[in-house]
Amino acid sequence: MASSEPDLILANARIVTADAVVQGDVRVRDGRIVEIGTGAAPRDALDCAGDYVLPGLVELHTDHVEGHLSPRPKVRWNPMAAVLAHDAQIAASGITTVFDSLRVWPDKKAVGMDGDAPILAEALSTARAADALRADHQIHLRCEIPTDSVVEDVQALMERFEVRLISLMDHTPGQRQFASIEQFRSYYKKKSGITDDEMDVIVAMRLDFHARFAQENRTRLVALAQARGVVLASHDDGTPEHVEEAIADEVAIAEFPTTLEAARLSHAAGLRVLMGAPNMVRGGSHTGNVSAQELARNGLLDILSSDYVPSSLLWSAFDLTRREEAISLPQAVRMVSRTPAEAAGLLDRGEIAPERRADLIRVGLAGDMPVVRGVWREGRRVA
Repeated sequence: MASSEPDLILANARIVTADAVVQGDVRVRDGRIVEIGTGAAPRDALDCAGDYVLPGLVELHTDHVEGHLSPRPKVRWNPMAAVLAHDAQIAASGITTVFDSLRVWPDKKAVGMDGDAPILAEALSTARAADALRADHQIHLRCEIPTDSVVEDVQALMERFEVRLISLMDHTPGQRQFASIEQFRSYYKKKSGITDDEMDVIVAMRLDFHARFAQENRTRLVALAQARGVVLASHDDGTPEHVEEAIADEVAIAEFPTTLEAARLSHAAGLRVLMGAPNMVRGGSHTGNVSAQELARNGLLDILSSDYVPSSLLWSAFDLTRREEAISLPQAVRMVSRTPAEAAGLLDRGEIAPERRADLIRVGLAGDMPVVRGVWREGRRVA
């Protein structure tokens, strides 16, 4: 049956395809892109006045929703209100598909890090059922492997909710993100304000838990993900041994490698290397690890993630083309759209091409800063 809805036509636009920037229009019908035109714009088209039209951004790793649930220390927000506020900011940032990275970290002494994954997953499910979400939300579980019940917690979540991505995290002092114990102590003392004596207890406990649980839990989580067809990501790999372990576990995405060596080995092995957009726009890592720009310059950067600042994702794509003249806008846009979609197994989106989902954003420029002027998800305007 033919649709009764008129076609959506975004005209007089600079259309960023996977390989080029084309002046013309994009025609959408029944939530899908049907044509990219370069002739005169139809009368019923939406005039984009020369703005860019990009594929909707695909975000694989953001813990931003947790900040809405706990906006201040000891403050707990209504979970549904938190999800809706998060969703509004995600959509307004041009992100049409988001993997909400819910922390599974069963550790009551982990400096406020005990996860709220069941609460947030339930709120996301309720909001989705009510058609209250602007973006397409998927569940990504960030699993802290050196903890006593992480596998059981993940199994319980997977029984109730569809999980599309699992990252294998290990924040033990003295390795990966925190290459030294002192680096760990300094970071969490500033973040939490705890005393030296309290920190001594936490460091000792983390080292003990790593020795007791990390390897067995990693093995069990990998098996669980593989049995259910869930995409796996490694996290904060820093050494050749870390990368070898990721390859053996059939990991698809290397999240936030901490060294150039780990990024190079991961990329050579076919893992998609993901780095933070805040790292890109700030010009470096806030913890002193390798910069996203250095990886891009060496041809090792595949995916950018907004991590903790949703608006940084679009900004980073445009900013990258200014920082590295050899990288074109279509190349940079692929890092925030098609490549993350492919890495997550979502082959129906992430590119402006016939047959793809009409997840589109209209972007103007205020000086060098990209500004989102319209967002469509499957042809339906959501922002």
